[in-house]
Amino acid sequence: MKTLKIAIQKSGRLNEKSVELLKNCGLSFENYKSSLISPVSNFPLEILFLRDDDIPEYVQDGIADLGIVGENVIHETEVEISYLQKLGFGKCSLKIAVPNNSHIETLSELGGKSIATTYPVILGKFLKKHDITAEIRTISGSVEISPGLGLSDAICDLVSTGGTLKSNGLIPFADVMSSEAVLIGRKGSENEEPVKELIQRVQSVLRARETKYVVLNIHSDNLPAITKLLPGIKSPSVIPLAEEGWVAVHTVIPESDFWERISLLKQAGAQGIVVMPIEKIIL
Repeated sequence: MKTLKIAIQKSGRLNEKSVELLKNCGLSFENYKSSLISPVSNFPLEILFLRDDDIPEYVQDGIADLGIVGENVIHETEVEISYLQKLGFGKCSLKIAVPNNSHIETLSELGGKSIATTYPVILGKFLKKHDITAEIRTISGSVEISPGLGLSDAICDLVSTGGTLKSNGLIPFADVMSSEAVLIGRKGSENEEPVKELIQRVQSVLRARETKYVVLNIHSDNLPAITKLLPGIKSPSVIPLAEEGWVAVHTVIPESDFWERISLLKQAGAQGIVVMPIEKIIL
């Protein structure tokens, strides 16, 4: 079987979560901080640790078969790759921010102003879409200090919590794009068997993160009402208990509406509710 190569961030905000995801997929490897390549001992895969800006081009050029990188980097590098799976971590927004004392209140007022950013391609497309002509000043690092140094009237940068903006006297002004980590592949790689196997593993881990395994006891008379609340993956499992007229119901509940469902279950007569994490869900 062909040995695949997957590129992930060597250091930075996506590294830890990327390594965690791959290990949760059952892959055994060492996270070498001083090495660019780490072989996986139990799957035909090598992990490349790279700068995030390089990952999309490595995948596009076939040096790596797969990659984990933020959507913002993909859009900025304008590469030709396949989106394989959104991963649910590394979520942030690319925003335009202005100083607290700025008189800019509408997008049109950015016309004729200067905007500092490390994402000139994305920003340029955004401004063109809104028919705004502004000077884009491309800089690397410490974008948020540009207005204070008189280098720009505004900035366009990634924002997670907004704490960095606030500490530098800036306020978010406009949303340019949302971003999260995604699994990407070179064109056509999604049709190869080893890649399909790895995608299945990734998806099974992601499904498990989004659900909880629930076991509850219910009187048989209340079972129809309970089953309507708990569809499970296909349908709940129902197991008779030693006490006549009672059953145990096994199912999964989406994390997104977990507490609402639990409340409805209790109202429907559920007792002894046990909630457990799920490691993987394979469909």
